[in-house]
Amino acid sequence: MRSRTKRRLLGAVSMLSVATLLAACGSGGDSKDQSNSGKVAYNAGNTSVVNASDKTGGTVTYAVSDAPDSFDPGNTYYAFVWDFSRLYARALTTFKTEPGDAGLEVVPDLAEKLGEPSADGLTWTYTLRKGLKYSDGSPITAKDVKYAIERSNYAPAVLSNGPTYFKDTLKNDTGYKGPYDDPNGDLTSIETPNDTTIVFHLKAPFADFDFLASNPQTAPVPKAKDTGATYVNSIVSSGSYMFTKYEDGKGATLVKNPNWSASSDPLRKQYPETIQVNFGQEQESIDKDLQADTIQVDLSGAGIATSSQSTVFANPDLKKNVDDALSGALAYVAVSTKVAPFDNVHCRIAVQYAIDKAAAQTTYGGEVRGEIASTVLPPNVTGYKDFDTYKTDGNKGDVAKAKDELKQCGQPNGFTTNFAARGDRPAEIALATAIQESLKKVGITANIQQYPSGKYFSSYAGSPQFVHDNNLGLSMSAWAADWPSGYGFLDQVVDGKTIKAAGNTNISELNDPKINSMLQDAITNNDLDARNKLYGEIDKAVMDQAVIVPLLYRKDPLYRPPSATNVFVTAAYGMYDYLNIGRS
Repeated sequence: MRSRTKRRLLGAVSMLSVATLLAACGSGGDSKDQSNSGKVAYNAGNTSVVNASDKTGGTVTYAVSDAPDSFDPGNTYYAFVWDFSRLYARALTTFKTEPGDAGLEVVPDLAEKLGEPSADGLTWTYTLRKGLKYSDGSPITAKDVKYAIERSNYAPAVLSNGPTYFKDTLKNDTGYKGPYDDPNGDLTSIETPNDTTIVFHLKAPFADFDFLASNPQTAPVPKAKDTGATYVNSIVSSGSYMFTKYEDGKGATLVKNPNWSASSDPLRKQYPETIQVNFGQEQESIDKDLQADTIQVDLSGAGIATSSQSTVFANPDLKKNVDDALSGALAYVAVSTKVAPFDNVHCRIAVQYAIDKAAAQTTYGGEVRGEIASTVLPPNVTGYKDFDTYKTDGNKGDVAKAKDELKQCGQPNGFTTNFAARGDRPAEIALATAIQESLKKVGITANIQQYPSGKYFSSYAGSPQFVHDNNLGLSMSAWAADWPSGYGFLDQVVDGKTIKAAGNTNISELNDPKINSMLQDAITNNDLDARNKLYGEIDKAVMDQAVIVPLLYRKDPLYRPPSATNVFVTAAYGMYDYLNIGRS
């Protein structure tokens, strides 16, 4: 977020004080230490660009333990894809490509400037930069941006992974059925009076709209080239790189986009000649390849595995290549409101008291992997308030209180449930196992069910029907803000309107009218202080419902090998900024 200026959020009314946001979003600790600036040193990448270079050529290789949910910018909800997709898909806005707090500042990307809101906050207008072209040489138009939003928000049966902020925010178009069911229909809440102007009409003021415009769903898609669910195989690039190869479940190859122009893009460079992405690699193997400097980036941005941690941190020559980044993510257990007996709040509270968070932290890798959490909002999101509804001595859990809650929910002898976790993420399985042991002490048997991360939200934990059919009372998850405000964090995990049949991120299926109303009141409020006060109150209301067990405000020890250039942590995504990484 900006340290010297202010961001206009809602027309002529409230201006968002960047100084206020910086105070709330500060990373603290090592990430504020400027002593390593410009050096290859532990945590240097949190505040400075490591191995800065304008050298071009070579191949930058990324690896990831499973596969992304999708590289289609309109069908993805993983933070690492939002980060990576900026290489080939330019949204209307994005985040500044700088380390430290500056990386939280939203800046124009495809648009020539930030949005122009009307005085009442119900209309936002963006103007595209001149001379924009796709990788095939055809012009990028405002209609392509509109179409991208139509396909990503109004066709859940085809593209199910991403959020539906635009559909929820735009003025109602009750007759519009989406571009696939109604190819000749028109989403009248978005107007494109000419090729460079796009106008959004909202149902109510939305103070964070410039943040929303940074969603890759605003990256243009030419309607004539869209093939629906298979568009991922033939994405038409609007960024500095384009695909030459994509193999589902295996990987992808990108090369320089010959029709990208630096004159219309102040953010991107074209340093590597080729970008190679390898899917389905074992995390420990990725860690070893990073240490051997045979690959440059772990695409997931989740840090080295716990099993690799001791080796890396014990060796000064390896540790100097690590940035322990405050990811902005909350590691948590989602407790279902629809799977018995968790439909009873006292059974959910029993889980809150039963879990030994101190043991979970140790299992996950200790303080280097995260601080023990007690709230849904992490400390680096505006609206955060420090409180602990289910406080226990030393964060070790309270068996007596847990058993008392079990009595109140009619389960004095405990019960059995299933517990979802991503099988290709060793640290998450270790965390789930520690939680399983805690629950066993109060009589709750949680059988861990392992699912692939690439389909975790589309087919398993994020499919309510699958959750119900398979008795998934508990699910491991981690969540980072879609943008760094209370609304950007909370909406998609606790608002009832966000529940959907696939790609669901409100895994608990919380649909509390009071909480839903509070979120709406917050995002339409012109007063920043009032909004932040509401976010803290919403957090407390969610914790009263006991649908989320906060475990850790996650930190991820990211490894940057010596051959990777222009490496730094972006505060917007809590991982390395992938836009301009090169190869020495």
